[in-house]
Amino acid sequence: MQNPLAKFMPQFGGEYPKPFVSLFDEMTLPINTDKDQLKTKVWLAYDYAMHHHEGQTRSSGKPYFEHCLAVGQILASWGMDHNTVIAGLLHDTIEDTEATFQDLEQRFGKDIAELVDGVTKLGGIQFSTKQAKQAGNFMKLLLSVAKDLRVIIIKFADRMHNMRTIKYLPEDKQKRIAEETSEIYVPLAHRLGMAAIKWELEDLVLKILHKEAHQQIEKKLKASQKERDKIILNVITPVKRELKNYNLDADINGRIKSHSSIYGKMEKRGKDFEEIFDIYAIRIVVDKVEECYLALGIIHQMYSPIQDRFKDFIATPKSNGYQSIHTTIVDSKGQLTEIQIRTKEMDETAEIGVAAHWRYKENQTKTSDLDSNIKWLRELVNILKDESADPAEFMNLLKIDMFDDEIFVFTPKGDLQKLPVNSTPIDFAFQIHTEVGLHCLGCKINHKIQPLNTQLKNGDIVEIITSATQEPSFGWLKFVATSKARNLINRYLRDQQSKKSIKMGKDILEKTLRRLKRTQDLEEIKGSYEKFGLNSLDKLYESLGNGNLLVRDIFRKLRPKEDVVDDEGDQEKQRRFLDIARSSSKGIKLQGIKDLMVNFGKCCNPIPGDEMVGFITRGRGLTVHRTNCNSLPILNEDSDRLIPVEWDVSKTELFSARVKVISQDSPGILKKISECISSLNINISSVDLKVTDNFATAFFIVRVNNVKQLDRMIKKLITIKEIDFVERTDKE
Repeated sequence: MQNPLAKFMPQFGGEYPKPFVSLFDEMTLPINTDKDQLKTKVWLAYDYAMHHHEGQTRSSGKPYFEHCLAVGQILASWGMDHNTVIAGLLHDTIEDTEATFQDLEQRFGKDIAELVDGVTKLGGIQFSTKQAKQAGNFMKLLLSVAKDLRVIIIKFADRMHNMRTIKYLPEDKQKRIAEETSEIYVPLAHRLGMAAIKWELEDLVLKILHKEAHQQIEKKLKASQKERDKIILNVITPVKRELKNYNLDADINGRIKSHSSIYGKMEKRGKDFEEIFDIYAIRIVVDKVEECYLALGIIHQMYSPIQDRFKDFIATPKSNGYQSIHTTIVDSKGQLTEIQIRTKEMDETAEIGVAAHWRYKENQTKTSDLDSNIKWLRELVNILKDESADPAEFMNLLKIDMFDDEIFVFTPKGDLQKLPVNSTPIDFAFQIHTEVGLHCLGCKINHKIQPLNTQLKNGDIVEIITSATQEPSFGWLKFVATSKARNLINRYLRDQQSKKSIKMGKDILEKTLRRLKRTQDLEEIKGSYEKFGLNSLDKLYESLGNGNLLVRDIFRKLRPKEDVVDDEGDQEKQRRFLDIARSSSKGIKLQGIKDLMVNFGKCCNPIPGDEMVGFITRGRGLTVHRTNCNSLPILNEDSDRLIPVEWDVSKTELFSARVKVISQDSPGILKKISECISSLNINISSVDLKVTDNFATAFFIVRVNNVKQLDRMIKKLITIKEIDFVERTDKE
């Protein structure tokens, strides 16, 4: 007679449910493990999740536990360790049932409980780049994910099944989830090397957001399948035969690229489906690395390769761990065909990326620690640890970092550096070392001096020139491509701005107290920063310097019963000063105070020696114009918004000025003008030359110290006989 408990406790002699047996058979087990003991542990998790979700249903009407089981099956198919599969079964128990972290820890151990807890936190966040609060939540999440990448792998399995069954949800919710998947999960899967997951998610997103395009591609792929199979077979058959002649045991197959990949090519190239030829690829999988190169040599002997489309990611792996050789050949019928060559282990990593690091290999198991090869994620964590990191800016950096492809450049010593496409020497410098980036003065690319905003190309040799006096500028942010460089530049500029605000705040406080004849209150004010919610005296100075706090606010807090008010004129001056302190540029002095933050008027572009006036724009601070500037507002009642300013620059600082030159269009005239300007040790930033009816009109932007130097240049230019007219101008 069968034990009546067997139905409820099959580990004691009964029969396990078929779905459970299917799940366990799919799992990859450690070598020399006690199979029965492990089976019991998995069953207890299966049974726990099933009973806790009992009575719950999904939008499809099916039992909710079917989703948990599907997540576990997906993780098992990826070869994840048994703890991850168990956590997949339990991933919604804390969030959607009465189960607690403590209960899971007691029953299944701390590792599994922490995985479930990590996924629970992730599931509670709505991923949207539009709200800083949600961005902040995502930042906190990635910090916990970085501790154990299995958390995000479980969430990928969860998202995968949700996307596969999304048709049961309302249409507006489908679109929201699809957009979220496209913005976060797809690029994250790309950066973690999970190609198979990325492709499937992209296709599911395409099916929802671009339904008609997906249907058309599907229809045309089916219609052209026979012809396509012939083309693939035309290459596979002779390649198989030739590899066999060299005793190479290889698995060769052809595959169609994903619907989303084909759609992307159509959109990017502006072509119809029929005009896209590279929609399929042939993959050759061998046992050893040396066999990859042997297979490559054989193929290149058989077919003509396209040189520009050869990539060796075995010698130079991508930062997400991807390795393979890519070559495109012209087959016997003139068709372009991409061939990928890799080992079995590389193929596994290419499909499931970081998930492959938890597969059991030869009596060893991969740990759940952050893999040392995922350099990108480690750098991301460093950015997150910066307390001043702006959540919205972080989300922007995250999107840039996750989507970009890579280039490979070299140091003068031959060391390889991987960078995103469109990287510049500044990005390269910060990749080498933070201090190299902060003091980057110039660069040599392939042994030639080049501008710092030059976009690097594959194979470039880059040498960075540094100077102890060089420091980053806001201009660098316009062309850097890596989040590491952008974050370090922003951090440095914030620190410098903070130092200036502290100095400015200290000056404001001391000068205001002297004017009010209240210097005896200075020590008390210095010790009052905690009353304003600040953690140091420097923060108090900084708040005064950036205008978040006024001196009179301090007295209102410390002396609420005293009427300590500055006279109206001085109060207005302080208000103006604080308005000025909210914007930024060097070289201007107001009422004897230096290091102000102002804007130069682009309409007139003043340089030292020009007579100037400052104009206070409400909400935007101070803009400096030349006194004869046509764009300077004409004021009546608001004439107090015009205030005198003066230069505060060293003799070595340079400023841009535009000069218009009209001359006869004679041979060598541009050379004569350039030599004339250079003879005065003046650099030319740019030249714009147009010729009409034998007359040349040129606009030069030059770098000068002051008006006197510019005037000398203009006087010397007019002595050239072919030149008819020279003037300083602000507009073309």
